[in-house]
Amino acid sequence: MGDNSSNITAYKLQTKRMKTKETIKKILLEKPHLRDSDNKLIAAYWFRELKGKGIDPKVITALDFLHKYADSELTNAETIRRMRAKLQEENPGLRGRVYAIRKSKIQDQWRKDLGYKFGI
Repeated sequence: MGDNSSNITAYKLQTKRMKTKETIKKILLEKPHLRDSDNKLIAAYWFRELKGKGIDPKVITALDFLHKYADSELTNAETIRRMRAKLQEENPGLRGRVYAIRKSKIQDQWRKDLGYKFGI
C-alpha cells in the first residue's frame, strides 16, 4: 500500500498548480498589457495572492514580503513565469504584442537566409 500522506501532498500540489494556472490565465485575459512582461505579471499575481491571504499588499513591509517569499508562503516567481509560457503556448490568444513582433522578425530573417524574396 502507498503512503497516504504522500498521496495527499501530491493532490494538494496539483490543486495548487491548477489554481495558479487559472489565476494566471485570468490575469492575462483581464490585463493584456501584462502578457509581455513577466515582472509585471508576477507582481500582479503576488498582489492577488496577498489579498487572497487577507494581507493588504499596500501595507505589508518589504521585509515581511521577503520573509513570506523565502518561507515559500508565496508562489515562486519561476513557477509563475513557466505557467505563463505554458498557457501562451497552449492558447495563442494569450500571447502579447512582443511575441508577434519577435516571431515576424525571426521568420523574415529565416526567409532571407533561405533566399526567399518577400516584401515585393
